[in-house]
Amino acid sequence: MVKLKPKAKRKAHVPADLSTPAGRARARRELVWGDHGFLRARFSNLHRISPEMWRSNQPSPRQVLAHARERGIRTILNLRGATTKGYYLLEKEACDEAGIELVDFQVFSRDPPTRETIFAARDLFERIEYPALMHCKSGADRAGVMAVLYKLLRERVPYEEAVEQLSGKYLHVRQGKTGVLDAFIESYAAYNAGRPRGQWKPFLDWVAEDYDRMAVKEAFARKLGRGLQLDALLGRE
Repeated sequence: MVKLKPKAKRKAHVPADLSTPAGRARARRELVWGDHGFLRARFSNLHRISPEMWRSNQPSPRQVLAHARERGIRTILNLRGATTKGYYLLEKEACDEAGIELVDFQVFSRDPPTRETIFAARDLFERIEYPALMHCKSGADRAGVMAVLYKLLRERVPYEEAVEQLSGKYLHVRQGKTGVLDAFIESYAAYNAGRPRGQWKPFLDWVAEDYDRMAVKEAFARKLGRGLQLDALLGRE
């Protein structure tokens, strides 16, 4: 009888201690190298999407301070979720220094949002202080779908204008797994196909009564095909 070795448990990540030089240096390494911050040093994928809202990739501490100083940013929405990694600890520290509220609101780039997430996003957009900035790692996918929701729920712009937030202009790639976000948004349009634009069912009513997240996910998976290879090539989070 062959005994299989149990899988080794992954060690919990111990956060860097920013109060020490060694800990701060480690946090910087986790930001610059572990989180590919060196690729974002000169490219922030920063776009103003309304008079009160911006979107970008993961900001460095220096960029956080610049957002407060140059754009008056009062709230940053971190769409990656809280973590013990250095990039998050340094962002949080910079927000505290700049007087910016850092709000952790995790969404995913390869999964359609749940009903609960969509309604929570609506409430979030109503309660935060503006001007605000939302970001994920690359500023392309999670920031894109949240920007679409912001446009639909906060600004209440036409569907055709809102979906422009998920496009190659912002480095969004629909040919890989991240295309599930397009499938989610397009399922709303498909539901209303054949109806005059003024007679479309309100978005939140559709979410509450008709949105089938698993059906969207399964239908997209059947069509995905070679997009899996593209995701591996791009190394998306």
